[in-house]
Amino acid sequence: MTVACVSRQSPPGKKRELVLENFAPYRIVSLGHAISGRLAQAYRNESITIPEWRVLAVVAQATRLASRDVVKMTPMDKMTVSRAVASLEEKSLVKRTPNENDRRLSMLSLSEEGRALFDRVASLALQFEDNLLAALEDEEAALFRSALKKLEEQVHGMDGDAISKISEEAPRRGL
Repeated sequence: MTVACVSRQSPPGKKRELVLENFAPYRIVSLGHAISGRLAQAYRNESITIPEWRVLAVVAQATRLASRDVVKMTPMDKMTVSRAVASLEEKSLVKRTPNENDRRLSMLSLSEEGRALFDRVASLALQFEDNLLAALEDEEAALFRSALKKLEEQVHGMDGDAISKISEEAPRRGL
């Protein structure tokens, strides 16, 4: 089944078709999964998973951090973060301490072993990034980073009703 719509990018009187391999959101997700999977090879030897690495990386950026803040800073849900934190704690890579201001919250920090592991993997991750971006000229890499920032700002600026609004306007625009 082909889906077509009239949009700003369509020439007058022509409908634009959704072709999955050209659809930007699909391509971004596919690229993200491919990169994440390849990067996971860098820390597979350290016996940590992708969610554990993400938690380690976020916690490494702060002295102490609440789990709920890790959820806000990663593309992972609360349950995935909770499991990753529990596993990292079991492996003695993350320490959990009570929050002095709110006993319902626990604060996360890296243990010495966690910091050492993060440093090793971060070095590999940065080498991986260098190799990945080597496909781009310096100017292209700068434009890529700028475009990513703009897209992140755009998507975070969209309210949850963005698709609903588009759906409501579709009949009026001939979609």
